[in-house]
Amino acid sequence: MSQRPPLIINRLDAERLQRLIDDAETGFDVVDALEAELERSDVLEPEDMPDDVVSMNSQVEFTDIGKDRRFTRTLVYPHSLATTEDGISVMAPVGAALLGLRVGETIEWPLPGGQTATLRIETILWQPEREGQLHR
Repeated sequence: MSQRPPLIINRLDAERLQRLIDDAETGFDVVDALEAELERSDVLEPEDMPDDVVSMNSQVEFTDIGKDRRFTRTLVYPHSLATTEDGISVMAPVGAALLGLRVGETIEWPLPGGQTATLRIETILWQPEREGQLHR
């Protein structure tokens, strides 16, 4: 796997994600990978988040390079999946991969079954910090 790009996460997201990780089953691959990502990320206050970074509740357009397919999804906590039409959970492998990336960055991310996804962030259509909205 190639070197992963640097990550930026806002403090509120980092705190909520750590609680989610602490409450999750240990040994679950996505939980372990997400925790490793949190540990290596730069944590900023929400108002200091650059507007080109994927944060929780951001609607992002990304490309799965291996499948040559473009997707638009909103990165959400698992409890919000039922109420978010285009939602992808941060606890899903692809959702975890998107968190903290900047527009234009590419990441290789492990998938179940030993496969790898290569994802590139194309644009952020909506970001709560950009709109001055606090996460709920």
